[in-house]
Amino acid sequence: MKLEKSISFWILIIFGILLNIIYLIGQTMAFINYEWTVSVELQEPEIEITEIGVAFNKGFGLADTFIYIPIFIIALIGIFKEKIFGIFFMFGFLSITAYWPVVCLSAVFFAKGSPNWHFTDYTFYSIILSLITIYGIWGIFYLLKSIGLSKSN
Repeated sequence: MKLEKSISFWILIIFGILLNIIYLIGQTMAFINYEWTVSVELQEPEIEITEIGVAFNKGFGLADTFIYIPIFIIALIGIFKEKIFGIFFMFGFLSITAYWPVVCLSAVFFAKGSPNWHFTDYTFYSIILSLITIYGIWGIFYLLKSIGLSKSN
């Protein structure tokens, strides 16, 4: 299935590539060398988010590395080869993209006031994670419109 190579198409692809580069550096490295990701400010130190927070960050890093990033790569291959599986995998990628920031943002707010919780970047997280969620939702609707599923029958 072919998607028209419009500005929206390139926003979808380029933003997805940028996100995946950041995830590769920040998320993949989180479960390999968490201290390094903290040193480059791509993860929070244990003193701010507790051992449990670090464990969840490492878990997200593992899932991003072995599920999320490969789904995006398969989506790109499929889309550029004009195969239907590319659209399906892109829907999967965008769904995860809309979902995970809501989980993470909710968790940091629900943890506020918990013992040993010293997280402080609420404004930055709210902005960045909201933008990522908006990208995921926008991408889903863009794909629906592009393949003709958003029209009422």
